[in-house]
Amino acid sequence: MGAAVERLVVVGGDAAGMAAASQARRLKGPAELEIVAFERSHFTSYSACGIPYWIGGVVPDRDDLIARTPEEHRARGIDLRTRTEVVELDPAGGRVRARDLESGAESWTGFDQLVLATGARPVRPPLPGIDAPGVHGVQTLDDGQQLLETLEKTPGRRAVVVGAGYIGVEMAEALVGRDYEVTVLHRGEQPMATLDPDMGGLVHRAMNGMGIRTVAGAEVTAILTDDEGRARAVATAQGEEYPADVVVLGIGVEPRTELARAAGLPLGESGGLLTDLSMRVRGHGNIWAGGDCVEVLDLVAGRNRHIPLGTHANKHGQVIGSGVGGGYATFPGVVGTAVSKVCDLEIARTGLREKDALAVGLRFVTATIRSTNTAGYYPGAVEMTVKMLAERRTGRLLGVQIVGGPGAAKRVDIAAVALTAGMTVEQVVALDLGYAPPFSPVWDPVLVAARKAVTAVRAAGV
Repeated sequence: MGAAVERLVVVGGDAAGMAAASQARRLKGPAELEIVAFERSHFTSYSACGIPYWIGGVVPDRDDLIARTPEEHRARGIDLRTRTEVVELDPAGGRVRARDLESGAESWTGFDQLVLATGARPVRPPLPGIDAPGVHGVQTLDDGQQLLETLEKTPGRRAVVVGAGYIGVEMAEALVGRDYEVTVLHRGEQPMATLDPDMGGLVHRAMNGMGIRTVAGAEVTAILTDDEGRARAVATAQGEEYPADVVVLGIGVEPRTELARAAGLPLGESGGLLTDLSMRVRGHGNIWAGGDCVEVLDLVAGRNRHIPLGTHANKHGQVIGSGVGGGYATFPGVVGTAVSKVCDLEIARTGLREKDALAVGLRFVTATIRSTNTAGYYPGAVEMTVKMLAERRTGRLLGVQIVGGPGAAKRVDIAAVALTAGMTVEQVVALDLGYAPPFSPVWDPVLVAARKAVTAVRAAGV
């Protein structure tokens, strides 16, 4: 008699889940490993990060965002069941209960190994009118399709975006690209709370200059509706009403872990699943988790955080698939790198903000410089601002934020590598970066900021 075939069950068919399934399939064939994957939507393995650019018309077709279709996964020996939602986990019994969303039929499926890749959901605060027609979160391709349908059938051209984080500013750009009059409401002092307020102020001024109205300190209290129940305006605690033919929620996302919570799996402060370095759920040798439903180790702060990014999700999937397939891999953590843009303005950050450093008890200095993306005399040079944080006593690099024109954002990768390596700002100054006038000044802006940070560290002493 041959050995029993092991079964892997994957809950979630996007980046982390299908990367895990695909990597496991590369390492083990169908005779060794049966793979069953459940996905509640119509789509798999797509770029959620590309949705604002599809909405804005930069990416012409929805299918351009799909890396691998359900049919392609099935052709590779994965039993992928779309429009099927897992509604209960039974870790002790080694099974999951799934519901066919078309027929309503439910059934149990046993597993030897389980991957949880349930992703995240847009935050929808419990406000009056939040579920009215014309109010949209944007997290999945289905969400994007529904928003596009609303935009195509709505005669008005007024849009209100609630929230000014990455999703908010990217959706503001997308709606401007569709000739909408856009108002962005946010509760903070400045947009892009992932930046320090002084850097967020640069984003605020630039967005206003692009014709995007940004309203700080706006606490939304309700979505007002018309006689037909559709969204018509957004009301705030300040007594203002902002007319809206469409409302987009860009408040952020939260990990989708209610199944894990009900099953008693360990969750962190943000509600994300807790795993070890191999992405195994803590305390469960045969359950793995990855993507937007987990917390990851912040290598600079030394604590777990929820950082939902497709780059991490794909890496998590590769690590999980290697483990399930009999190999070994780890995901050591992140430094919190992210880039975005709104029209021609590029926005980037990595490492800690000032309030992050204060929260973990670090003493630090800051340095802010203004430079250009190319040599100043080279045609088309545009300005950028670089802010750097360094630990006061040691000079260890703690964080970098960059706001500027084309060519600004990806410079943050220099800092991301330096943070991962634990470099000091003095070591950053000595980095041998590429130079030619069309690409940078002779002193790259990141190096100029590092020089200024070195001076600040020396002046601060111990």
